[in-house]
Amino acid sequence: MDASAKCRELVDAAREINRCGLNQGRSGNLSARHGDGMLISASGSQFDAITDAGFVETDFNGNGHGARQPSSEWAFHAAIYRQRPDAGAVVHVHSPWATTVACLRRPIPSFHYMVAVAGGHDIPCAPYATFGTKTLADHVAEALRNRNACLLANHGQVALADTVSGAMELAMEVELLARCYGQALSIGEPALLSDQEMDEALERFRGYWRHTRDHGPL
Repeated sequence: MDASAKCRELVDAAREINRCGLNQGRSGNLSARHGDGMLISASGSQFDAITDAGFVETDFNGNGHGARQPSSEWAFHAAIYRQRPDAGAVVHVHSPWATTVACLRRPIPSFHYMVAVAGGHDIPCAPYATFGTKTLADHVAEALRNRNACLLANHGQVALADTVSGAMELAMEVELLARCYGQALSIGEPALLSDQEMDEALERFRGYWRHTRDHGPL
């Protein structure tokens, strides 16, 4: 896919992210791998009205092409792409429930089998660091070493996938899980699934993703 087609896909995703309430105003950022670098939303982009010009082509050292600067969070996008060759797109949002749980500095544990959609027994919470710093990039990369999504302490959430639509879908699922977990905590500590039960869910998800890749959604 050429840069212009990827930009159009990113524009559609950015507008949908705000429309569905995953993000608001100028917070959050998203990117797609492109060549030896990435296309990433420009610093200060307002997703409601973003256009192709709102995305910057940059290498993994933050060197962009054009007049606009890449998002201040470019470093953790780059860290993810360096570490995860399977990552084709990254979505970062300040969705309400994921941010709420992140402000408790808690992972989302195995309270529901759908937690396995992020690739493991939990959805980890990366330690806090100031936005736009290498320290935050290192924390995010570590949290996503064996996961496809994580929370960022006192900040928000990050999701990755091989496609832009896949990353956005996962971010939506993380937000739903965070909401259900937060609601459960308002009543008490939820019962957690065992490691064996989560391993079974993970194996079933592997079969599901193979089927959808080869035949489309069930």
